[in-house]
Amino acid sequence: MPKITFKFEEKDKQPITVDISKGEIILDVAMDSDVELHHNCGAVCACSTCHIYIEQGADSLTEISEKEEDFVDRARNPKFSSRLACQCKLEEDVDLVVTIPDQSVIIGH
Repeated sequence: MPKITFKFEEKDKQPITVDISKGEIILDVAMDSDVELHHNCGAVCACSTCHIYIEQGADSLTEISEKEEDFVDRARNPKFSSRLACQCKLEEDVDLVVTIPDQSVIIGH
């Protein structure tokens, strides 16, 4: 079974590694694993609060849409590896590594 490792920009947080199955969405796995990742719009690709950086396994995720790209551009400190966790569905059995930006500067739930 593939794994996903959540790393954090916040230095006091240790990485968390959990199982992820083909077809699962990164935001859902984070929420099920008690990983703090804001998602103000309710996971409908209408904000950028679930912004993450894909460090490993990007090719195994659904392709980024134009709508997602527009919201990624509005995120804090977007990078080439930026995605929205609510839009990242695992399509292949591959391990993932993602970095979650500092959630303390984001207002949300």
